[in-house]
Amino acid sequence: MKAIGYKTPGTIEREDALVDIELPRPVPTGRDLLVAVRAVSVNPVDTKVRRSAAPANGDWKVLGWDAVGHVVEVGDEVNSFRPGDEVFYAGSITQPGSNSEFHLVDERIVGPKPSSLSNAEAAALPLTALTAWEMLFDRLDVAKPVPGAAKAILIVGGAGGVGSVAIQLARALTDLTVIATASRPETQAWVRELGAHHVVDHSNPLAEQVAALGIGAPAFVFSTTETHRHLEEIVGLIAPQGRFGLIDDPESLDVVPFKRKAVSTHWELMFTRSLFETTDMSEQGRILSEVARLVDEGRIRTTVTERLAPINAANLRRAHTLIESGKARGKVVLEGF
Repeated sequence: MKAIGYKTPGTIEREDALVDIELPRPVPTGRDLLVAVRAVSVNPVDTKVRRSAAPANGDWKVLGWDAVGHVVEVGDEVNSFRPGDEVFYAGSITQPGSNSEFHLVDERIVGPKPSSLSNAEAAALPLTALTAWEMLFDRLDVAKPVPGAAKAILIVGGAGGVGSVAIQLARALTDLTVIATASRPETQAWVRELGAHHVVDHSNPLAEQVAALGIGAPAFVFSTTETHRHLEEIVGLIAPQGRFGLIDDPESLDVVPFKRKAVSTHWELMFTRSLFETTDMSEQGRILSEVARLVDEGRIRTTVTERLAPINAANLRRAHTLIESGKARGKVVLEGF
């Protein structure tokens, strides 16, 4: 089968950073689904792994987590899907990735593809939707009010892949006032289009801008990027007893300044459930089913902003370069082999 991989981690401009290869078609066992991949999207995690993680024993490292396709074979313990089903999912970081014609994935972390979306439109959603959902409802527990705080959430990096979905989920499923950060005219327009009530510029100090909105100190802050740059401002603007969550990878994180306000800190990693095969691992399949329902009801939209075809090394290098530029808006999707 066709696939895209690398043997040596490093920077994207190298000719061997990502190359077209041929690999054996995998065989499903247990709870595996074998999916014929039709579309994938690229996330910051793809670029981080490519820069730092070497394959084992000189093998090829295949990246890619978001995927859309149809089931062609199932393992002998599968009970939720059958051949022919159209699915979407974000995969497991411990398994070979979805940048291949055929891909194995555990049925517990798979959902039915939204019927109203094309393959490319659906491929933009799984990883970001799972990350945003788990942060909002599992980590920050936004359904539980913070006494005396404004019923509001500040989403730092609102125009990125995760922020773009978090804005929509907060609008569709909560009564929170959504404040999103964006620094360029096109990204500010994007987050407003997605439903943000207010937009502030993260290239300038945040606390003063949030205070100027006149709504009070927000109960929740969700930082998707550049947390190290904004932490001092977040300490200043968040409500006492508020809840703070992040998903990026600062070299260090000093949460001591949060003590005076008794602010709790929550780190979200979408891969945790599959990485440790937690007892609630199948919750991700349920979340994706809910996301598909919300999409088909017209309450959430795809966040794809750029499409490339086919799925090959050249186009994946283009996508990685865009992600690493820090100027991506929404999601980059590749379709078809």
